[in-house]
Amino acid sequence: MPTPDATAIADLREAHRAYLDAMLEGDTATLGDLLAGDFTLTHMTGYVQPKAEWLAQMRQGRFVYHSIQEKDTALDVDDDGTARLTVRTVTDATVYGTRAGWRLRLATDYVRHDDVWVAQRTVATTW
Repeated sequence: MPTPDATAIADLREAHRAYLDAMLEGDTATLGDLLAGDFTLTHMTGYVQPKAEWLAQMRQGRFVYHSIQEKDTALDVDDDGTARLTVRTVTDATVYGTRAGWRLRLATDYVRHDDVWVAQRTVATTW
């Protein structure tokens, strides 16, 4: 199996960093651009939240991300223009008014459109 292009890997890491930075900044406009139209976020509760609902709740202050410490990251890039990036984090966030620190495993599926990685879905579980 061929090794993924180094540029594609670097671009994927950059897209991932931009995704987390937009969450931390509460920048829903940028986050909206980084996510596919049909993006979903599966919360650790199992709730599958559509992109529009998540971004609206961020704008309402229901999801406020204070810090996201990445502990380790793994990625798998396929030749078909898809990838999965999995990161273990310690995430300090206020969710529905309660602030806590969560040890999260975020598995994000990406697809490459016009040489840009776009997040298709993220599944959050605990570790």
